[in-house]
Amino acid sequence: MEHYGIFSLVPALVVVAFALKTHKTFEALLAGSLVGFVMLHFLGFVNAFSDSLIGLMTNETIGWIILVCGLFGSLIQILVHTGGAAAFSDGLLTRVKSAKGAMLTTWFMGLLIFIDDYLNALTIGNSMRKVTDRFRISREKLAYIVDSTAAPICVLVPLSTWAIYISGLLEATGMAEAGRGLSSYLDVIPFMIYAWVAIIIVPLVALKLIPSLGPMKRADERVDAGGDLAPPNSYNIAMDIPEEEGTSPVMADFILPIIVLIAATVWFDIDALRGIIYSLMFTIIYFAFFRKGFGLFPMIELAFNGFKGMVYALAIIVMSFVLKDVNDALGLTEFVIETITPVLSPAWLPALAFVSLSLITFATGSFWGVYAITLPIVVPLAISMDANLYLATGAVVSAGAFGSHACFYGDSTVLSSSATGCNNMAHATSQFPYALIAGVVSLLIYIALGYMFG
Repeated sequence: MEHYGIFSLVPALVVVAFALKTHKTFEALLAGSLVGFVMLHFLGFVNAFSDSLIGLMTNETIGWIILVCGLFGSLIQILVHTGGAAAFSDGLLTRVKSAKGAMLTTWFMGLLIFIDDYLNALTIGNSMRKVTDRFRISREKLAYIVDSTAAPICVLVPLSTWAIYISGLLEATGMAEAGRGLSSYLDVIPFMIYAWVAIIIVPLVALKLIPSLGPMKRADERVDAGGDLAPPNSYNIAMDIPEEEGTSPVMADFILPIIVLIAATVWFDIDALRGIIYSLMFTIIYFAFFRKGFGLFPMIELAFNGFKGMVYALAIIVMSFVLKDVNDALGLTEFVIETITPVLSPAWLPALAFVSLSLITFATGSFWGVYAITLPIVVPLAISMDANLYLATGAVVSAGAFGSHACFYGDSTVLSSSATGCNNMAHATSQFPYALIAGVVSLLIYIALGYMFG
């Protein structure tokens, strides 16, 4: 595929620059996308922009994301409004005795809920807000911990949506025989260095073995000075839901729907959409007919309100896919791969694959799409160069995990912001130094492993 050379970087650079300057995520994505459409179609950019939106609305993946995220909003609305989430948080508060304990508990829960990064971010973010607020932990730090156990933990556990998807790609590329994709995926897990490092850094931050840095340090200083826990302009994306008065919630009100959610997701081949539908149906019936003080129609109304509460976060996610369309049309991925190919060697393949694809995923907000494009390139390349196949594949998967974690407008970043009630740019910029540390450490390890196995 032809590309626009170095000019293919322009829309992504516009997004990053606009976001850093204005601290606006949706507007930055819109600006970058429109610049790209002008580059591609000049005066016809409006028609191209509308065609992209229409195409996305008919895209099965986008439809899946909208339904999953919207219905998660419905479930969370019910659990918070009925007091179930508060009962769960209150139960934790009797056991958590310090700020460090609250952060470590959030981290540990992130390790347990590994089925899907959306499920992870939305569930833990909402359920732990009350606990971390009790110990005056900034929303930026809570959002960082939640985000750090979303995609990174999902790629490390073979029973996750990420693992199932990548396993299928491994079969499609010929790396694994039909039906053996998951077995090959297990061999790749030790080499998903970024995911391991990102997860390990979290407790080091919680225990202050790694200090607060940059924007995170300023967030801590704001809270220590008696300021708000949430940064300015967090109201747009926050899921602030009033609790029903006069009810007597118990922990089962929260735990039972979550158990149904996880069980149904696993039962239906790690399908989060079917899992959330079954859980939502169970939750509505449970509160309407088995818990006094609630009725069927109020539960349905809460479900609608919860879906509506996800609109802003969904708008950001959809616009990130519009940007992906622009970047694909400009040939951004092809340009980066073509640029690094001449300097490849078996020893440097993992490190260069990790760096280049991390830049792509960070700039585009596309992770699974990058996997679909690059794994069919990297796998045959590694075989032809006699490089370590599992190490090279692990570098590609790690790059996607880095992008999901670090990208300012990535879906798990946005959902972590929404669930924790934190301005998205404040969350993205405050966690970026830690993501960068994990990225640099991962790169050094890939260089060392490349020479060991190359």
